[in-house]
Amino acid sequence: MKKVLLGLLAIGFTGQIYAQIIKTEELSEVTVFATNYKYLSDMNTKEEVSIPVELLQRKVAAFDVKESEFYQDDYDTYQINFFIPEGTILAAYDADGKLVRTAERFKNVNLPKAVRESVYNRFPGWTITKDIYLVNYQEGKGANKKYKLKLENGEKVLRVKVDEMGKFL
Repeated sequence: MKKVLLGLLAIGFTGQIYAQIIKTEELSEVTVFATNYKYLSDMNTKEEVSIPVELLQRKVAAFDVKESEFYQDDYDTYQINFFIPEGTILAAYDADGKLVRTAERFKNVNLPKAVRESVYNRFPGWTITKDIYLVNYQEGKGANKKYKLKLENGEKVLRVKVDEMGKFL
């Protein structure tokens, strides 16, 4: 019985020894281009962004014009529309695939904490019933973000504009 157990134990260890032999392969060189990183860094600032908005912005940044079906060398700029139920992004790319500008509009997204606190501090007792998030991005100038809010207090209705830091415009 001891010989059988020792034999099984020896067979078990030899299987593991062969499993640890590593094969190495040389991989081909990979080049990574971060053409639209400026756009993403301007979009993802200190305030929290609604998840659907952030996902669509990442899709815009990752879009490759040169790989699209309608790419031709004849055009200098390409305008592409991106849609989700919450809003749209109209993006302009140059012939190299670099994001030049965007116009973004989203409805009823999660507002950043700074915006909510600013509105509730200035208008206590009012509730935010609708919001529109607008972003205009231009390469070199950065992003201009603002919120158009509809506030209600009983029968009273008020419309205000606020930037992403909660400053009233």
